[in-house]
Amino acid sequence: MPNLPRGQVLTKGTVIDTRLFTRLGATQFDGVKGLMVEAACIATHAALYPAAVVGRRRDEGPTDRYRLADLTPLQRGLIVGDPATAGTPVLLVHGLVDNRSVFARLERSLRRRGFTTVTSVDVPLFATSVQAAAEALAAAVEQAARRHGHPDVNIVAHSLGGLVARYYVQRLGGDEYVRTLITLASPHNGTRLASRLPRAVAYRVLAQLRPGSALLEELAEPAPGLRTRFVAVAGSLDTVVRPDEARLNHPDLHTENVLVDGVGHHGLPFCGAVAQLTTRLLTPAQPPAPAVLAPAVLAPAVPAPAPAPAAPVAGAPQATAATGLATDQPESATSLRLVGTICQKETV
Repeated sequence: MPNLPRGQVLTKGTVIDTRLFTRLGATQFDGVKGLMVEAACIATHAALYPAAVVGRRRDEGPTDRYRLADLTPLQRGLIVGDPATAGTPVLLVHGLVDNRSVFARLERSLRRRGFTTVTSVDVPLFATSVQAAAEALAAAVEQAARRHGHPDVNIVAHSLGGLVARYYVQRLGGDEYVRTLITLASPHNGTRLASRLPRAVAYRVLAQLRPGSALLEELAEPAPGLRTRFVAVAGSLDTVVRPDEARLNHPDLHTENVLVDGVGHHGLPFCGAVAQLTTRLLTPAQPPAPAVLAPAVLAPAVPAPAPAPAAPVAGAPQATAATGLATDQPESATSLRLVGTICQKETV
């Protein structure tokens, strides 16, 4: 194994400079366990794929019933309590030659967390171009906004779907509707895998995914004044769209990059940590509830003197107000956050 500078990690032949990341949780990549999870996700996806092709699409509707009394306070904190947020349509956009089955777990998870309007958008199976797919997405977004009477929508997109949604927001006026766009393993910088395919493969979309393509150059053009929040999520074990290829860095966009440790390309939509992260990203921070004075208390108690704040320890992780999770580096608009957790069984 080559000697790398401190703070760098070699994964699947790609050097990831961890000094660029805002670190969350663990710092080590669990390759063996991550590959096992990825294989299980691929098998699950393959089993669900035919049913999604021939089956009836699940329409938007009320959330599945659940009992709050059975949940711990921590689990209740993962439930969306804001009615406006819960009612904002969440559109799930799949990738190339895929269908809604890739979001089977994520859709169920979001519904259980309180999002009442979650639906999958059927991108053309063999889209001729990203632009054509973006036009179809535009029609779906406008239809969802009219149907539910809500001025905003949120989009969670996987792989090519993220590039389609980004084109819609940047080039087709989608920022008028889209509040937050979360992309999972989307090739914002192209993918070297597309470059390795023979030029004889007459498929325009694949050519658009090559680094330096005309499509990517168009998306790199100035886009001032966009209100949409972009969050690009990558998996550390992804060999289809590597983390550096899934990173979104545009000077005019409100961007945030997240690296999920121990997860591959197909595992991200099935990952419980991604469902929890999505809930946090789509839920605005709520102000603390006002304190209620008990009637039996006749006079206010004399407050005890507050202890002096402890001096920060060098190298100790600090907490961020945005996520409530520990970090050891300051968070910037284009930094990568590392979610250091392997996908486990969900608590909600």
